[in-house]
Amino acid sequence: MKKKKISAFGGILAVAMLAFMLVGIFYTPYDPEAMDPFLKFAPASLAHPFGCDQFGRDIFSRVLEGSGTTFLVALGTLAIGAGLGTFLGLFTGYFGGWPDEAIMRFNDLVVAFPNILLALIFISILGPGKYNVILALGIVFIPSFARLVRSEMIVQKDMDYVRSARLMGAGHMRILFIHILPNIRGTLLSALAIGFNNAVLSEAGMSYLGIGVQPPDASIGRMMAEGQAYIFTAPWSLLFPGMVMILMVLGFGLLSDSFDTGTA
Repeated sequence: MKKKKISAFGGILAVAMLAFMLVGIFYTPYDPEAMDPFLKFAPASLAHPFGCDQFGRDIFSRVLEGSGTTFLVALGTLAIGAGLGTFLGLFTGYFGGWPDEAIMRFNDLVVAFPNILLALIFISILGPGKYNVILALGIVFIPSFARLVRSEMIVQKDMDYVRSARLMGAGHMRILFIHILPNIRGTLLSALAIGFNNAVLSEAGMSYLGIGVQPPDASIGRMMAEGQAYIFTAPWSLLFPGMVMILMVLGFGLLSDSFDTGTA
């Protein structure tokens, strides 16, 4: 019962933060880049719920826009990493042979390095920017999804329901996408939630270091880096972006635990 309550709380929080991020793509109450010297370091109020920063910009609008940017980066990262990784894992795990050995040995080489380090290497080559961050993180995430799906495929492909499908004349594509893939959906959904969290944290970390999302696009990580210098004079510059980041990670982290990782 306690686990169900925690899962329900995680689901509600994840949906709320997802809605917050989606709103940030299309709407902000103020122009996130509009500066007003008379509102420099203005505290939280009804007009500016999160206060204003060192340039008199509305922090709530910037956090809202930054959340939308984070969502697009995380979504693009998962589209590349989970899409290609799942495809590779399905086929290598099902067919095996030398392609499986070659791809898995390359995966072993890649996962020997920390993900954030590899992403930083790619960014140093490609240059900073939202789309380069998506490409870099997407490439880095491919091996983890490929290994996960491959391990599930090795277990599933010899189970009775797959043998029965083969005996009934089902082709390889039908077995892969109609029979096996739905049976590993719990594992995939959990991995997607964790991957979303990792993408959010990675993007924030790179933007915090100044090599991620670049102006004029707002970024929560960059806002936290800028607000750190004013933690004692205007703590809301750091507090509210950090709070939103914590809620994002917490919501999707609890949501990932709620998915059934067992097979059907």
